[in-house]
Amino acid sequence: MSTAVKDTIRFDDQVAIVTGAGTGLGRAHALGLAARGARVVVNDLGVARDGTGSSLSPAEEVAADIKASGGQAIAHGADVTDEAAVTDMFAEAMSAWGRVDILINNAGILRDKTFAKMTTDDFRSVVDVHLMGTVTCTKAAWDIMREQNYGRVVLTSSSSGLYGNFGQSNYGAAKAAMIGLMNVLHLEGAKYNIRVNTLAPTAATRMTEELMPEEMLAVLKPETITPGVLYLVSQDAPSRCILAAGAGCFARTMVYETPGIYLGGDDNTPEAVAAQFDQISAPSGQEALQNAFAQTEAFAARAAKAQGLKLPPRQ
Repeated sequence: MSTAVKDTIRFDDQVAIVTGAGTGLGRAHALGLAARGARVVVNDLGVARDGTGSSLSPAEEVAADIKASGGQAIAHGADVTDEAAVTDMFAEAMSAWGRVDILINNAGILRDKTFAKMTTDDFRSVVDVHLMGTVTCTKAAWDIMREQNYGRVVLTSSSSGLYGNFGQSNYGAAKAAMIGLMNVLHLEGAKYNIRVNTLAPTAATRMTEELMPEEMLAVLKPETITPGVLYLVSQDAPSRCILAAGAGCFARTMVYETPGIYLGGDDNTPEAVAAQFDQISAPSGQEALQNAFAQTEAFAARAAKAQGLKLPPRQ
């Protein structure tokens, strides 16, 4: 049975900035937004996979494709780790169109090696682009979105960050950081109608072409992921969602905490933790916590109850 729905998610009169949009996933996202009415800033520094070199040509080619299809686009070669260049990119968008509604943080590089062989410079470079590049671009968007009381932000994580992948300690660390950043920005942006989500994609791009067999790459086309991203930046988007996507498949990754146990007094020993580790790990009754203090409150309440204490209400 077909699950096709009417084309009702549109971005007419909205402005989107997509980083790393010259190739692969970013290109697919930029074209997808433009096809549904968005005016798009196509950002790409045009570097090699390891972050070396630069060229505006990839961004210009995507912008030209959008214009050829009747859309509006600006090519911009800002290095996402360069605050001045990012500021200039947002200023150009504001000068041309007066607002920024959508930011998709997609730019990234790879410098894969085992942790034993990896230099700290290679570790830092990958974290700078993925994490600090995302922070720099999102910071530039934040005041604009707060002022207009509307914004949709997507961060890009990876299964390497969620679950680990051999030889990608730098990439995995940067991608795991997206979850913490999303959780906080979701809370801080809520009153301004800013919704923040994370994409965890797997696709055939130059970032993955050496990691998968050709047969697998053939089904993992970037454009199969973009529909999920377009939902994450739509007017009715969720917030604080980790959307896993690849080959037309979509799933939601969620973080849960088990009920655990309480160990008090003389029972609070390493040996007791070891003896009851299965119960600590038991998933029955696990829940998704909504903020960091929810865990603190739960632990404090459980301990107080066991000790016959009454806690004051939270201020």
